[in-house]
Amino acid sequence: MVKKLQKDAGPGEGHGLFDNQLAQAVKESAQQIWLAGMGAFAKAQAGRAKVFETLMREGATLQRRTQAAAEERIGDVTGRMSAMAGDVSARAGQHWDKLESIFEQRTAKALNKLGVPTAKDIDALVKRIDTLAAAVARLGETAPAPRQAARKAAAGAKAAPAKRAPAKRGSGGRARKPE
Repeated sequence: MVKKLQKDAGPGEGHGLFDNQLAQAVKESAQQIWLAGMGAFAKAQAGRAKVFETLMREGATLQRRTQAAAEERIGDVTGRMSAMAGDVSARAGQHWDKLESIFEQRTAKALNKLGVPTAKDIDALVKRIDTLAAAVARLGETAPAPRQAARKAAAGAKAAPAKRAPAKRGSGGRARKPE
């Protein structure tokens, strides 16, 4: 670039001095720009650790915030899902109870048609048997004397044989049974 400027300026001493000053100014300016770039590069390298640490702190803070928000949302969703599961379980239980009731009714109806007694019928019979057993037990406790008298009479009857009517004899010498 300096040679090009010298050709354009033409011959003369003033021009050579001017060219040297211009070249020197450009050279100094380029040197300053170079040094500024090198300084910026050095500062960037030195500040890199600080910038890196700052970015790490900001990243950790952001991670904590997002994690807290995610956990909060997960808690909300978990609560909703638990509530929904409870509702579904309740509904399923109601439907199951209804099906069970229908099954029991139809089974009872079929057994009734076949003449099979129900649990209520059997319970009534058991109560009736218990009442009758209690009544028999009371009767047995209040009348032991007549039993003993009957036993004694039966024992006395064995001691004194009863008189028999004479048997009619028919042919063959055997006694015939009265008709």
